[in-house]
Amino acid sequence: MADEATDVVVCSVRELDASGACGFAIGTGDWPLRGLVLRDATGIVQAYVDRCPHAGHPLALKDHDFLTPDRAFIKCSSHGALFERDTGICVAGPCPGRTLRRLQVRVDGEDVRIAPPV
Repeated sequence: MADEATDVVVCSVRELDASGACGFAIGTGDWPLRGLVLRDATGIVQAYVDRCPHAGHPLALKDHDFLTPDRAFIKCSSHGALFERDTGICVAGPCPGRTLRRLQVRVDGEDVRIAPPV
């Protein structure tokens, strides 16, 4: 469970409704934590580190462009890997069976909050 004292607001629920997924960065400098937030098929908010398990680079080439056009899967824009929204498991592309790293997330009113990993 996310800790109210250390978690960070990364977007609003309304942003997820409009775009399907929202990218964020926590921290500064050369290595901030980059991630994405989305709602799964049941409406539960999920968060993952924005890093392809195949090549280790960001999933989206354009800001917030994390989903396939039908919003059914998370995509890696570089190599075409597809990941289940609910689990982060790769179901197509160069890394089948590997998963995106999940982050702790909670919804507080309209705010979506992430607990940075320690």
